[in-house]
Amino acid sequence: MTTLHQLLRKYNRGDRDFSHQSLKGVALARSVFRGADYRQCDLSGADLSHTDLSRANLSGANLSSADLVGVDLSGANLQGVNLLGTDLQRASLVGADLRGADLRVANLEETDLQGANLRGALLDGSNLYRANLTGACVELRQLNGSDCKETILEALDTGVCALASVSPQWVSWGSHSA
Repeated sequence: MTTLHQLLRKYNRGDRDFSHQSLKGVALARSVFRGADYRQCDLSGADLSHTDLSRANLSGANLSSADLVGVDLSGANLQGVNLLGTDLQRASLVGADLRGADLRVANLEETDLQGANLRGALLDGSNLYRANLTGACVELRQLNGSDCKETILEALDTGVCALASVSPQWVSWGSHSA
């Protein structure tokens, strides 16, 4: 099994390619892997909490049941990523590309998704309590079955949307106070 020490040594030598590896259950908490390439990696059950993965490429990766609390995935490529049941509480996904990602039953409480592209992402049963979706690309019907209490949907790029699928009494269409 690859260790944090081995990955950091490789990263610090300037190597950013970690693609197509099995890193299942690896503990990378509070590390910095900005711009790294984790395409098609198995990171299921990994501890990536409070890790800086901004601008990383994780397309096609398996992150199911991973701990991503407080992770920085701003500007990351997360196309087609498996985030089923993942804990992304208080994570930053600002400007991330989540097209086709599986976020079913994921915990996105207080997650910053400003400007994220969620077209085609599966969000059924996800917890979006107090999440910020300002300027995100998402069809509101994708939020059907998700907890959207106090979710910020200001300036949402919805394309064709079905407003009836979201309970408007639980949604904030403007900013909220912390």
